Amino acid sequence: MRPAQKTAHFVLYTRLNQLPHARLGVVVAKRFAPRAVTRNTIKRVTRELFRVTGLPAIDCVVRLAKPVNSKDGPATTAKLKAALRVELARLFASQAKQGQGRAASTPAPAPVPVPPNVEPGAP
Repeated sequence: MRPAQKTAHFVLYTRLNQLPHARLGVVVAKRFAPRAVTRNTIKRVTRELFRVTGLPAIDCVVRLAKPVNSKDGPATTAKLKAALRVELARLFASQAKQGQGRAASTPAPAPVPVPPNVEPGAP
């Protein structure tokens, strides 16, 4: 996958999927967020914004690419959470806009007919 979008701390990778909904993966390395509290906060904020953003049928992987804090300072602050929300909202909003453009320009795939259950030995 190639990066679809980058911000100061995150990289977003996307790929179309064949499901009726979007899926999310979150990668937060210990070297960029050394405390578990910080890593869990990042994951929680990412999932929350993913749920409230109307995304098309894509697979998204959000990866933390730069350090957000060190072990010296506090694990999480309101300022850090607000900054993360702004960056992640920008990532997901860009994909939602692109998805609306794709949906308008490409027709929906035709449903695949499902054959009826055929019992063995039936004519």
